[in-house]
Amino acid sequence: MAIGAVISLFTGAMGLDLGFERAGFEIRVAVECNKWAARTIRKNRPNTAVIERNIEDVSTEEILEAAKLKVGECLVVTGGPSCQGFSTAGRRGSLSDPRGTLFHHFLRVINEARPRFFVMENVQGILSAAIRHRPLKERGPGHPPLRPEEELGAAFRTMLQAFENTGYYVIFGLLNAADYGTPQTRRRVLFLGSRDGEPIKMPVPTHDCEGAQGMPKWVTLREALSGLVNPEPEYKPLSPVQMKFLKQIPPGGNWRDLPESLQEDALGGAFHSWGGRNGFSRRLSWDKPAPALTTSPNGKATMLCHMESLRPLSIKECARIQQFPDNWEFEGGLTQRYIQIGNAVPVGLGQATALALVDTMQPGAKKLPEMLGKACCANADLAERLARRPRTILNPLHMRPGDSKEATREWLCSISRHRIESLPIAPAPS
Repeated sequence: MAIGAVISLFTGAMGLDLGFERAGFEIRVAVECNKWAARTIRKNRPNTAVIERNIEDVSTEEILEAAKLKVGECLVVTGGPSCQGFSTAGRRGSLSDPRGTLFHHFLRVINEARPRFFVMENVQGILSAAIRHRPLKERGPGHPPLRPEEELGAAFRTMLQAFENTGYYVIFGLLNAADYGTPQTRRRVLFLGSRDGEPIKMPVPTHDCEGAQGMPKWVTLREALSGLVNPEPEYKPLSPVQMKFLKQIPPGGNWRDLPESLQEDALGGAFHSWGGRNGFSRRLSWDKPAPALTTSPNGKATMLCHMESLRPLSIKECARIQQFPDNWEFEGGLTQRYIQIGNAVPVGLGQATALALVDTMQPGAKKLPEMLGKACCANADLAERLARRPRTILNPLHMRPGDSKEATREWLCSISRHRIESLPIAPAPS
């Protein structure tokens, strides 16, 4: 018998939901607007109700009816609202991006369905997202001071307030999927909410990079892909230019392993940029987890080249790394299947999260009514880092001709001082 019913929003290919299934939950309904992901759900879970429309056009009443539930009967609502608006790449529209407003529709369902718990997953970038993004080239001396809504963390503060307005007790943390047995170092922000003030807590890590405290070490690609039957791997081919560089990259390396004379050609315009740029001409290593999977493993800046072969990771290899069952069928062409897999929550992380809720539901657990309507950080170190982070980031001086350190310091001092030093910390479990 299932532990309880789950309403899944922004379901995608069901990575998070498969984790909940493994922990004993029942997925009653999936709301997913992408037709290929919806077909994937129907193909693999024909008994799960699917609402294939934009969530903006779906009422909570319709969702509950499809799930055969009344208000307050749902055990968990799960979802990861589309994250492009919070991404550290591209235009980063944040809450001013229409995709960022999907967060508000997630909360709308919470407020109207009143599940006992909710789980929301999203990219690390939401911790520093602004409500309104100002391009780097428009920051610094000679430009107007940043407005409060343009500062790092402005969108996140707004999100925390919205969570508190639900009346739920909410905690959040930054988790690395590799710490939960997933063969990739995928960092994601997790929010857990409790309607009744139950003592929710983040899942406890089961693995460690170095095997500390007697835990197993992180799962490597060699372990993860062992036994995979993949005689004719499906993948997007590399361009001749990409192959030229990747031929010279050792396992675990990237563009930095090329001769200096080739590095600018390999990076193109990004050569004169700054930051890690780790995804350029990147080849994976058998003896490490993968980095976070992307939706384009043959992209110039998101390369996930096979450990030995001159090709990107295949569809089946990506699915294994995300811990989908080998018999899970993804609908659509190569591009659509890569997108579904790359956007998924690793199944192991979903299962660990579900089991953390199961642990919370143990009989006799003391409730914390005083925490209702509060959003707290689950980790004191993370709270401290958020409080100490800069209010903005500027291009290095060498990319800002005519600017000086003195002028830069004066411009930075003109920024308002909205910070989150008072961010509360979740009480330690008793």
